[in-house]
Amino acid sequence: MNNPIIKVSQLAKSYGRHKVLNNISFEINKGETVALIGQNGAGKTTLFSLLCGYIKADSGSMQLLGQQPGSQTLFGKVSALPQDAQLDPAFSIGEQLSFYGQLQGLSARAARAETERVLALVDLAAHYHTKAGALSHGMRKRACMAQAFIGSPALILLDEPTAGLDPANALHIRELISDLSQHASFLISSHNIFELERLCNKVFYLQDGQLQQHHAQPSESAAHLSLQLATGADAAAVDSSEVCQQLRQLKGVTEVTAGRNHEYQLSYQPQVVDDFDIRLLQCLAANGWQYKQLSKGKSLEQQLFASKKAAIVE
Repeated sequence: MNNPIIKVSQLAKSYGRHKVLNNISFEINKGETVALIGQNGAGKTTLFSLLCGYIKADSGSMQLLGQQPGSQTLFGKVSALPQDAQLDPAFSIGEQLSFYGQLQGLSARAARAETERVLALVDLAAHYHTKAGALSHGMRKRACMAQAFIGSPALILLDEPTAGLDPANALHIRELISDLSQHASFLISSHNIFELERLCNKVFYLQDGQLQQHHAQPSESAAHLSLQLATGADAAAVDSSEVCQQLRQLKGVTEVTAGRNHEYQLSYQPQVVDDFDIRLLQCLAANGWQYKQLSKGKSLEQQLFASKKAAIVE
């Protein structure tokens, strides 16, 4: 039987009369990378704080690796990176990370070796002696990320890990999380739905104190494509109605819907045409349209919010 790495049951937390978490329950199993989505003020940070043992719940129970949040037995096994995490600008990042390693019980020598390891993970091996204040924003973010990996924890909680990063740095962080997910479980809070869609195999959507759970749906995703066309000086002009007309003419297509920012959702019959991806790319090339993003399956945004938008329209 698989023992969950996080188990939450009937968890509730209020601030005054405002109930932020309303008897939520969920489990995260070993090796899972889980997304936590919700609007500002939905309670994501509160949930993270409860799991870390920073604050106490009004009622309900929580277990991390079979222990209560804040238990000393979790030192080195659970780590958390707040969105606004900072390093002291006056000290080198190597000194600070080594200090954090010693706080986890490592010897000075072991902490130094562990610091060198995690800095190499985030491509900052050459900056052990560099003061945090001399680093660029992206490098400081990666240095803070390195702190969360000290000791090879089994569970890592990340709050907006790529917020404010340029595309190159954000890509590096996503690739790093993907690689480390083979050895650790992640709970990631982010407003970047497309980022979470690439990283996570389970989604928790927090709204009005309630938690909804979504899983990947392979059987459905085989008949859908999400397409976003490139725009700008280097891309051909795009007329949404013309794009929809051309896409509907492709063999096997059953539905095409246009969204914002030149995003399109295509439904097709894979049993009718087995090389639909190639035919789609040929159509785009023939019309001079460049694609910015192309992925199989309904986007996470569509899965989470399409039904809510329909309800509002009705």
